[in-house]
Amino acid sequence: MRIAPAVVTSSIVALTAWASFAQTTIQVEPTIVTPVVTGSIQHAPINEQSGLIKSRHFKDTWWVHNDSGDSARIFAVKLDGSVIYPPFLRDIRIGKLDAKNPKALYQGIPVDLAANHDWEDITTDGTNLYIADTGNNGNARRDLGVYVVPEPNPTAAESATAVRRISVRYPDQTVFPDPQNWQFDCEAVFHYRGRLWFLTKHRMAGKISIPQTGTKLYAMPLRVVPGEVNVLEKKDSLPDMGGWVTGAAVSPDGRTLAILTHFPRSSVSFIQLDAKSDKLLQGKKQQVILRDAGQCEAVAFDDNDTVIVSNEEGRLMSVEMPR
Repeated sequence: MRIAPAVVTSSIVALTAWASFAQTTIQVEPTIVTPVVTGSIQHAPINEQSGLIKSRHFKDTWWVHNDSGDSARIFAVKLDGSVIYPPFLRDIRIGKLDAKNPKALYQGIPVDLAANHDWEDITTDGTNLYIADTGNNGNARRDLGVYVVPEPNPTAAESATAVRRISVRYPDQTVFPDPQNWQFDCEAVFHYRGRLWFLTKHRMAGKISIPQTGTKLYAMPLRVVPGEVNVLEKKDSLPDMGGWVTGAAVSPDGRTLAILTHFPRSSVSFIQLDAKSDKLLQGKKQQVILRDAGQCEAVAFDDNDTVIVSNEEGRLMSVEMPR
């Protein structure tokens, strides 16, 4: 969900954190780049893009979804921003609202047996899509969860079904909200080593618009119990990421974790992973600061060396990992 930061107070807090982050956690000098725009999604129903993941089955196909307030649906797009849809749907169109055009706008693929309370990210294991209903701006939710959706064929399917909803909670939250600790929002979920991982987004307690720039890493239990609330396992943390964490993804070869932030600076941090360790945030880090990138909301790998960043306005941008 979009929350505008309190400009003056939060800038002071966040910029102080940024300085600490740059000095203590980045092990390689940050690089500053202007991302290469690959396209822009100009389809009116995709109006507050929040999640992004590349399909492993369908060529040049990227799954996206809207933030809270939308229906439970997903869209497939290409890197140029064009929307993929079944060709047999001849009475629909792609684009902006136009009262003079009799054709209805394509509304995406509805996900049956799901609800978009606050969808924040999407990931895949190669077979299923995982949609994270983990947005928790006010830190009061007790119904966090992840929908498991068999990946549909975007040129053939008119609907999809959530075959499972995995309910989750944080082991260190017992009050909803905790008046002293607002560190239980999550906009970054990724699949790695056979399970889901979650990175949290923090706020000053009771101040929904003022960021704290740390993050905590949690993992889904190896044994997920259907019908019960599964307690996430806390694995790692960093006190300062330099901004609000809004997305994360692991490279196809499993060697690199990319973490996206958008305030006070949009950036992607590339972290080398140790396949034997659950301390995923402790590897060598390389950070790329993004100029003129807008409000960055999601990140996904295109290949082992390149990520695609999307912003809330629908721009798709390519960022190379530093050599």
